[in-house]
Amino acid sequence: MLPSKNIKIAVGLSGGVDSSVAALLLKQQGYDVFAIFMQNWNDSTGTLHGDCEWEEELSVARMVAKKIGIPFHFVDLSSEYRQRVVDYMFREYEAGRTPNPDVLCNSEIKFDAFWNHAQSLGADMVATGHYCRKDEFTDADGRTVYRLLAGSDGNKDQSYFLCQLSQEQLSKALFPIGHLTKPQVREIAREAGLPSAEKKDSQGICFVGKVDLPVFLQQQLKAREGDAVEIFRDFYDGLPQPATLEEMAKPIVYSKSDGKVVGRHIGAQFYTIGQRHGLNIGGHKEPLFVIAKDPKENVIYLGEGQSHPGLYRPALGILPGDVHWIRPDLAMEPGQERDMLVRVRYRQPLQKARLICTKERMYIRFEVPQRGVTAGQFAAWYTEDGELTGSGVIYN
Repeated sequence: MLPSKNIKIAVGLSGGVDSSVAALLLKQQGYDVFAIFMQNWNDSTGTLHGDCEWEEELSVARMVAKKIGIPFHFVDLSSEYRQRVVDYMFREYEAGRTPNPDVLCNSEIKFDAFWNHAQSLGADMVATGHYCRKDEFTDADGRTVYRLLAGSDGNKDQSYFLCQLSQEQLSKALFPIGHLTKPQVREIAREAGLPSAEKKDSQGICFVGKVDLPVFLQQQLKAREGDAVEIFRDFYDGLPQPATLEEMAKPIVYSKSDGKVVGRHIGAQFYTIGQRHGLNIGGHKEPLFVIAKDPKENVIYLGEGQSHPGLYRPALGILPGDVHWIRPDLAMEPGQERDMLVRVRYRQPLQKARLICTKERMYIRFEVPQRGVTAGQFAAWYTEDGELTGSGVIYN
């Protein structure tokens, strides 16, 4: 449902084609629109592009706003971004987990710090170029309930990155391109002559860009060499099958005696489950993958081949305090179970799973074991019609 035309909308204009078309469509629909460019990062340490990439983005965003004919503002949110996103990244990696800063960037920056600044400029709502949709309904008590839906373009759906938003944040959010495909967005930009029409999509960490992750993390985390241990497939032959849900959700804990030292690494905290690049260990027919890591002992464990049993998990657990409901009216209580569609990373096809709520954990048991389940990442669950109703930080 579109807002009334007498409201003022702030568009987060990044210099990319998606936010540019979002601003254009709102302007064409007759809304009072203005643009804000956020500078959230100005440190080039570890980045793989030029030192002034954000300045190039700023220049394009200014040209887009001028072309559309909307006011343009600049805000420096780099202090908030470092405190609420980057410092969180460092803490999680240091603890041996793999965070998703893009999810926090949306809930903590774009729809919080940015929204607060937009309000100070008179905005009633904020719009972004995310490929997702929103609708609403009135419940039996007369309250408006907002629904976050997957984008119409299955190849670009970005609802996963918004899995930590609240009802309050959704109430002020607009996603003008969520019903379009990426080729349609490009075509709209070309027809309008927008300077961002042919601009490539940004990659890497939200607002930081594509980075050499170990170099980036070494700003605060020290490199420390350790052993890389390969676990062979016959290790699993004698393992007992998990009998309980708790056992199913626990990752296997390895020791160095379970395998063979095949190389060295620069620090267990710099690696993530499922990683294959940057290991620099040869002599194998198939690629090696990280299947586990032990930050305390500074050991990473590796398995050969995409089908290595150590890469797959039948279930995962989420601590009660880390469960977030976009739809609080659908929150589960201990003892309840629910069939949902789940993804544990961006672009992963939705997987059939059962949510099982207990006092100790929210468990997710998959119909088919899942590859690369990683502590610190977000699991997000959807209904059959594509509504994202909740999410949680994977504990184990």
